[in-house]
Amino acid sequence: MAAPVKKRAIGGKDTDPLDGSDSSDSDSINEDDELGSVGQEIQVDFEGRNPIDSDFHGIKQLLQQLFLKAHVNLSELTDLIISQNYVGSVVKQSEIDEGSDDEDDDLADSNDVFGITTVINLTEKKELECIRQLRSLLLELCEEHGSEETKELVRSLVQSGGPQHNVGLLITERFINIPVQIAVPLLESLSKEIKRAQEKRMPFDFSYYILICKLYKMDAKAQRKSRKKKNDKGRPGLEDPSVIWSNPEEEVISEDADYSFEFCVKDEAGSGLGGQWEEGDAEMVPYRRVLILQSDRFEHAIGRVKAFVSEETSSRN
Repeated sequence: MAAPVKKRAIGGKDTDPLDGSDSSDSDSINEDDELGSVGQEIQVDFEGRNPIDSDFHGIKQLLQQLFLKAHVNLSELTDLIISQNYVGSVVKQSEIDEGSDDEDDDLADSNDVFGITTVINLTEKKELECIRQLRSLLLELCEEHGSEETKELVRSLVQSGGPQHNVGLLITERFINIPVQIAVPLLESLSKEIKRAQEKRMPFDFSYYILICKLYKMDAKAQRKSRKKKNDKGRPGLEDPSVIWSNPEEEVISEDADYSFEFCVKDEAGSGLGGQWEEGDAEMVPYRRVLILQSDRFEHAIGRVKAFVSEETSSRN
């Protein structure tokens, strides 16, 4: 894929976002573990690579922070992602020069997985338990939280199936301290790989994409207070500061979505943003927002993400 992008990683509790990676099989799941507290800044190079067998536990951990306690066979889903490694990328630390004496080199192993970007065909391989579970989960959540129009569409997508409704589940999951700049090469690479797969008549010719996004909202009381103090300095067209997207580019992608619905996962996750709380801090409540967009909007969405990242980068320089 594209050349590695230089990142500035924000350290968590031990300046290591993968500390306690064995917790992927734990019954207790807390989003605070992912978000961590703000610590020192370090310089790290990241790059995208094809998923391989040794990435299993890292990928599964990332999936778990997205799906939390949802009834989905994440081991089988991880195996599926690795088996189709011609589409999708894992984010890893770039190879370190042997002669480097940089103290940052010890902060992460080069085999650690910091992110996963891929697409899963929800129409094919219905014999797999994880695919059946994902289809049932999306239908169940939409029936509870979606509008009537959205319910009608989701029913047609996950109940009917068939070539006319070939549906791809986009997965763009990474640790919170990986900057948004890496989203551009990852999404561009995924788009190219999907096109190559289509040219080979592989089952990646989708009609719709579904993307499950992680976001956080202030509790109701804090939201009212925030809106009262709100000024006009916010980014035009995007949501107010009381909503925080774990992956900022997904807020941009949401503008190309035809349908969406959201639901709170507070009972399944932690209490919101991790770190040391101070008196007066607003609690951030974790949500999931499901975006549904027509496949022909995907390239446009990537273009918007590219422009957004460019603007964000320029504003910081």
